[in-house]
Amino acid sequence: MEDLFTLAELGLEEQDESVIPEVGEGLQQLKHNLESLRLETLLTGPYDKNNAILTLHAGAGGTEAQDWVQMLLRMFTRWGEAKGFEVKILDYLDGDEAGIKSVTIHVIGENAYGYLKSEKGVHRLVRISPFDASGRRHTSFASADVMPELDDTIEININPDDLRIDTYRASGAGGQHINKTDSAIRITHIPTGVVVSCQTERSQFQNKDTAMKMLKAKLFELKEREQKEKIEDLKGVQMEIAWGSQIRSYVFCPYTLVKDHRTNYEEGNVDAVMDGELDGFINAYLSMEKSDNVVQP
Repeated sequence: MEDLFTLAELGLEEQDESVIPEVGEGLQQLKHNLESLRLETLLTGPYDKNNAILTLHAGAGGTEAQDWVQMLLRMFTRWGEAKGFEVKILDYLDGDEAGIKSVTIHVIGENAYGYLKSEKGVHRLVRISPFDASGRRHTSFASADVMPELDDTIEININPDDLRIDTYRASGAGGQHINKTDSAIRITHIPTGVVVSCQTERSQFQNKDTAMKMLKAKLFELKEREQKEKIEDLKGVQMEIAWGSQIRSYVFCPYTLVKDHRTNYEEGNVDAVMDGELDGFINAYLSMEKSDNVVQP
């Protein structure tokens, strides 16, 4: 900021208008840096600095919903890459005709969970469906589940007798080795019914290790939810991936608008949002979360 003031003052003294673009560019960068810093100050949760495990599931809407999951995967991938995070696909299930039924990604980087926890919930899409020959408008839904990756300092006791471990052949891209061996792993935690799977690593051992990390994170999340909400069922309240349960709506037609129903934050540039510009929504959610946690005197 001081450098910008100095540059502006020099330009005024010398009557040099050529500094105007440089000052304007510097001001935009300053705003961006300030916003990033403000976001970081809002990340005060015990696991906000951790890596994140994000799972997307198609809901009501059939092929349209499965295409919506693929669009969301691209959105979150581009957001993560813009943040300098590493984004790895851990598991996926192709759609029947197009798109993806479900996908799990590992977002690796400082504060990944702190940012992405705002995305947990049902995302609603409204657009003219490319799969409808009549050109009608369709509404589709997909859910996002976000968990922090836990390090070894967090102890989650898992009884091996409570696990059912299945191996299967990986599907989709991945090379000859992955597709010709039963290297994919699916682990079911019998008491809770939680199922995790990983198929993108080269060896069965690596897939099992990653799947156990995912299971550990999910069981920890369920334990935290049980303590906070005092729920009866360990699985928690599962909202239907359909109308009325969405956290955010992405409207492509008859107008363009993305609106978060928790914070009322809106963005009219749908294309920019789908290209990964989510910081406005994340900022609004974290600000709301922070204000809700303030104890009133």
